[in-house]
Order: sequence, then C-alpha cells, then structure tokens
Amino acid sequence: KLRAPLKLHAGSTLVREWKGVRYSVDVVDGGYVWEGKTYKTLSMIARAITKTHWSGPRFFGVEDVDLDARKTRR
Repeated sequence: KLRAPLKLHAGSTLVREWKGVRYSVDVVDGGYVWEGKTYKTLSMIARAITKTHWSGPRFFGVEDVDLDARKTRR
C-alpha cells in the first residue's frame, strides 16, 4: 500500500492513555520527545510503553493517509 508521510508539526503534543496511565509526547524537529529522551519514531515510543510491537501513529491516533483508498474514492 502507498502511504503519505505522517506530517506532525513541531510544538504539538500527542496524548494517549494506556492502562490507566496518561502519556504525553512532544513533537520536535526530527523526532519526538518522551520522558526527556528524543526518539526517531512514534513506534519506538509505543513499543517502550506497551512492551509489544505497535504502529506508533495508530497507537497515538494519528494514522497516516492511505493513498490507495483515497484513489478509489475519486
């Protein structure tokens, strides 16, 4: 499947509650900051939180656009 790159703006904050704990991730140029550490991808953070493989954009509710589905709707 073709996917558009995820475009989040530096200065944004992503928030997710997982098993009763609230997690906040700051979007910065070139990555994401969680608990004072910079990560290259949201998936790395989602994996650290859940201890299992997750799509980071899916975990944080910021899924990328499915270009294949968009083409069929035209």
